[in-house]
Amino acid sequence: MPPEDLSLDSASSLLRAYSIYCNLVQASGNSRRPDAASDGKLLYVGELDEVGRLLTLAGNVAGCATLAAAADPDSQKQAIRDGVVDFLVTSLDEALRILKNELRKHSTVAVCVGASTVDIEREMLERGVQPDLSRQDASVDGPFTASSREALRLNADRPLRSQATVVWSAESQPAKWLPRFDAIALECLQPSDAANRRWIQRLPRYLGRLSSHLHLVRSDREFAASFVEHMRGAFEQGAVATAATIWVASEAGPEIYDLKPATRSSS
Repeated sequence: MPPEDLSLDSASSLLRAYSIYCNLVQASGNSRRPDAASDGKLLYVGELDEVGRLLTLAGNVAGCATLAAAADPDSQKQAIRDGVVDFLVTSLDEALRILKNELRKHSTVAVCVGASTVDIEREMLERGVQPDLSRQDASVDGPFTASSREALRLNADRPLRSQATVVWSAESQPAKWLPRFDAIALECLQPSDAANRRWIQRLPRYLGRLSSHLHLVRSDREFAASFVEHMRGAFEQGAVATAATIWVASEAGPEIYDLKPATRSSS
């Protein structure tokens, strides 16, 4: 089943951000270093609306230097409070000074200019500013990207290699337990899956309030089975002191796993 069919409303925005992230990595076109494909790239997201915020999150995880615009003062303040952007400036010149400095270092940064996109884009044309990546590069063309659909076709006779979206959450203390669940997910991913490894490792730093209680990744059913098995092992060993839920969405249908902490027998 497509990821959007997950009966988990709080995951929908994170799924969109993940799809955008994958498209940014693909558009960057660095086959030798997919884990750092977007480092040193200038991403222009336009208006810092709902889509612009998701684009900025995805750009941060991908390693971009991101430029956004927001004329509305409330949107500007909210973006800073939520940690969506690092700097709020009043002019394109200020933004470019910050961005150029970070681009030279291949560092990640997000800058919002307090102005309309019309004004910013006019100034960008006048100054000859040409972003490496834009909204068009990161657009999501449905539940699966073109490359994902091709992977499904090629793996039609290899069920465990078919695509699966895996979502995991912690019932309590997510700041404590989600990093441990993420570490298990990284153990289960193939070492060559650089893009997904980067997503899991960098996402918590930039997630903010979008979905602080759950994480997700889109891999295959083999990863999903391994992750569920390793998570169960951690619970059976008494290494986890909170309940957790794992959702798996794939062509095989939806699966939900509720995991509870091991009960200690009294002596």
